[in-house]
Amino acid sequence: MPTRRSRRQNSSRRRSSTVARPVIGITTYVTQAQWGNWDVEAALVPAAYVQAVERAGGRPVLIPPSQDGIAETLDAVDGLLFSGGSDLDPDLYEQEPHNETVGVVRERDRAELALLEAALARDMPVLAVCRGSQVLNVARGGDLVQHLPDVVGDEKHKHTPGTFADHDVTLEDGTRLAALLGERAPVKSHHHQGFGRVGEGLRVAAYAEDGTIEAVEDPSHRFALGVLWHPEAGEDMKLFEELVRQARG
Repeated sequence: MPTRRSRRQNSSRRRSSTVARPVIGITTYVTQAQWGNWDVEAALVPAAYVQAVERAGGRPVLIPPSQDGIAETLDAVDGLLFSGGSDLDPDLYEQEPHNETVGVVRERDRAELALLEAALARDMPVLAVCRGSQVLNVARGGDLVQHLPDVVGDEKHKHTPGTFADHDVTLEDGTRLAALLGERAPVKSHHHQGFGRVGEGLRVAAYAEDGTIEAVEDPSHRFALGVLWHPEAGEDMKLFEELVRQARG
């Protein structure tokens, strides 16, 4: 009969023979939430992000916003996914707030900027989604259009609150994003803000049909992409698969 020690040794051998999944940290919201009898502040993220990382072969872990312990956090993960959420504080890019700029959470803004800067300094793989892509642009000294309808004349990028808008984007030839998605791709959007001045070192990687910028990337890093759309809401896993592949390497 196997002893407890031999069972532990067998279990250890099984674990060592299995290829470990790359750990992907996903930034979270901090917001009021309800479940059961509770109505409390919670650190959370839509499950679609978690499921997308799992489908791509990664091991998702949630990272609540904090400026403490950033080095320890990065030591524990192989790549980062910056999730969507509320508007960034316009003070970060030296603008007065627009009337439509709402839901600002300054603690999250500053925590994610610090986390992103530290991750890029390590050349860690980063995929930044919607708000996350705006964090990437602001981190590089860029700014935002606080309300796209003022520029494009309609709300096609967020026509119904809580519902994704379907449209196509055109990918810029020669970009990392075009190599992954091709010349044109259908996407799901839900944003009322967009890119203004593109940050230093970033290049535009995609445009919407109305000419607004939909994605940026940093060619000086092995994988640092920011997309305004929500790939976790679609069926195409290429961006998540590449994030996991880069994190594995």
